[in-house]
Amino acid sequence: MIHQYKLGGYNIVLDTYSGSIHCVDDLVYDMIAMYEDSDTEQIVGAMAKKYPDITRQDILDAISDIDKLKEDGQLFAPDEYADKAFDFKNRHTEVKALCLNVAHTCNLTCKYCFASQGKYHGERALMSLETGKRALDFLVENSGKRVNLEVDFFGGEPLMDFEVVKGIVEYGREIEKTHNKRFRFTLTTNGMLINDDVIDFCNREMHNVVLSLDGRKEVHDRLRKTVSGQGSYDTIVPKFKELVKRRGGKGYYMRGTFTHENTDFTQDILHMADLGFTELSMEPVVCAPNEPYALTEEDFPVLCEQYEKLAFEMLRREKQGKPITFYHYMLDLEGGPCIYKRISGCGSGTEYLAVTPWGELFPCHQFVSDPNYSLGDIWKGVTNIEVQNRFKMCNAYAREECKDCWAKLYCSGGCAANAYHATGSVTGVYEYGCRLFKKRIECAIMMKVAQAVEE
Repeated sequence: MIHQYKLGGYNIVLDTYSGSIHCVDDLVYDMIAMYEDSDTEQIVGAMAKKYPDITRQDILDAISDIDKLKEDGQLFAPDEYADKAFDFKNRHTEVKALCLNVAHTCNLTCKYCFASQGKYHGERALMSLETGKRALDFLVENSGKRVNLEVDFFGGEPLMDFEVVKGIVEYGREIEKTHNKRFRFTLTTNGMLINDDVIDFCNREMHNVVLSLDGRKEVHDRLRKTVSGQGSYDTIVPKFKELVKRRGGKGYYMRGTFTHENTDFTQDILHMADLGFTELSMEPVVCAPNEPYALTEEDFPVLCEQYEKLAFEMLRREKQGKPITFYHYMLDLEGGPCIYKRISGCGSGTEYLAVTPWGELFPCHQFVSDPNYSLGDIWKGVTNIEVQNRFKMCNAYAREECKDCWAKLYCSGGCAANAYHATGSVTGVYEYGCRLFKKRIECAIMMKVAQAVEE
């Protein structure tokens, strides 16, 4: 499968199944578009008419080059993965990561919060240390031969249960030694409760810290307010700066959300960069279409322009020696994810599970409190095998809409939670998000091409 597009002055040709990317001239770009459905004389005739200054021999030489790329598996490569994808339901899976919802409560009232201001449509609750310890035991017991395990402290706002977070990490460090495991802990926080103790602890124990900031003050404060109705920007930005400064280059990233009310979100990303934050993420809001901040069809071309604008600005800053990282443009074209991950995605419901404050298991944090997706608990394990089997089939080949999509091995079929909330099925497709994803991948590939050309 071939995907061709023009961006940034480059003619880009992506071969889906080999992952090969080619930057070509106008002649070859047009020839590749004709190659599969035309014979040699048809291609020669069409190209001679369009490019009268190009000789017949030049066209034949270009066809020969395309033939060689096809022979080498770098163009028009066959799909070798389709028949293997549906064996996934029968595979044995070990758990490698947990999202610990240590706090079903929050000190902000963000309007777009999928977790209903941290309560997950239920009662406010905090995880006990005993439950947290048992969650780590469950992870160890169900991780098979995996050595590296991941635990994300999430909420609500996990720092509202900070003493328990510290106790869970301490317990994890103890059992690492006896079970030949290594925990990588991460924390996602809105920043309101960050202090010196939190900073020291995170910089000592957290492999990564995710900091929630939506960008410019007026944008952030519009939807991310305290319980008293005040904006949170002025409180959290100095705390974030201090944490990152003292983190000394360790992993972190700023995680924002853009909505209908800031479709010029590139300005928010660059605002965060100008504050000194270099590891950045900005996600499109996912919400009911009748919300005033929901993205609209009219927003879509504006958002595409913003993604292009961001890519060009990132290239410009890189040349100036001031690079920034944007999560959605992180592509490793040579040593990227294995084909298993490219087909199966994040592993929600199988390799990755969410744990509530009382120890109930869900496929991921976005399914928490939905009784239809309760998988079991950390004492009895996964007992709802029927639902887990559905998640085993969440892959790039399980969705009819993805059959002819050039981007399916980059998105793995997309987010199961977004698909469920948009279509009612975990193997559905959140069409709006899908289109945005493809635009991001086009921009990310263009940046790789531009960087290669500059070398």
